[in-house]
Amino acid sequence: MSNSLAIETQGLGRIYKLRGSKKEKRKELVALQDVSLTVQRGELFGLLGPNGAGKTTLIKVLTTLLSPTSGWARVAGADVHAEPNLVRPRINMVSGGESSGYGLLTVKENLWMFSQFYGAPSKEANERIEALLEMVGMKDRMHTKSSDLSTGLRQKMNIVRGFLTDPEVLFLDEPTLGLDVGASRDVRKFILEWLKADRERTLLLTTHYMVEADELCDRVAIINKGRVLACDTPSALKQRLQKDVTFEIETSPLNGLTPQMMESQPEVKKAALTDIEGGARWKLSLVEESALARVFNLFAQKEIKVMNLNKRQPTLEDVFVDLVGRSMAEEESNEQSAG
Repeated sequence: MSNSLAIETQGLGRIYKLRGSKKEKRKELVALQDVSLTVQRGELFGLLGPNGAGKTTLIKVLTTLLSPTSGWARVAGADVHAEPNLVRPRINMVSGGESSGYGLLTVKENLWMFSQFYGAPSKEANERIEALLEMVGMKDRMHTKSSDLSTGLRQKMNIVRGFLTDPEVLFLDEPTLGLDVGASRDVRKFILEWLKADRERTLLLTTHYMVEADELCDRVAIINKGRVLACDTPSALKQRLQKDVTFEIETSPLNGLTPQMMESQPEVKKAALTDIEGGARWKLSLVEESALARVFNLFAQKEIKVMNLNKRQPTLEDVFVDLVGRSMAEEESNEQSAG
């Protein structure tokens, strides 16, 4: 493993044996398939995918909580299966929505206790606790029992626990799950400040929030059904879809114009239509921007007025749809109904 790599996996797989009756052959659930990734030291790397895609299983393998069924993985230079005792002191992990310490203990007492599990000197631990709580805006809650905290504040305390040991590689599994917009923003800001303070720190983030991955990550691996479908910077992933020019246009009532009629124009690759109050909203994929003139001519022929026009830039959601064939929400819904 190169010294510049914080994480490396090759052909990584994980299969779960599902319980069944003794007479039946035990069914298998393939959670990870042939995952090969590298994460550079100092990188904020994102795993983006729907619930059930394999993100949490991958983190559990990388943090030595699960053994791989096939392939191998190294974290901070050590093999997670063969050398777990070399990996564990150099990493930490926080999962969104997990239980938060002991309710009878205060925020500071909980964090101090966790610091002792890692063997941190007490004076140094207390200094770090106060500094980190100040960074997340919780210093005034230091002596509050954790059972008296809101869900958002308990999650912030959890996140501080992850950063407390100053790990070489930190794993955050859906850290903003269930948080309101303000608390999520605070957590994202905190993550970026922590990384900026030391360029050797590495952070692997799993999320199913497209905006979070786009805003935070240096590179993103899109994962679905245990497979990595694409891996690149958010901007490079979105540029894959830049072949077409997409516009959203709000118009007055249609006067008989249909998406099929719109798509019969040679410059229009795709036309989708949504009814809105007092008119319609078109989503048009055009061969080039100049084709907009032909569209406007068609509207004029039908005496349709253009009320609003927006050029739409590709999003990571668009990338996911392009790779999988449906949206992340539809994929999650399909998995739940299949389960």
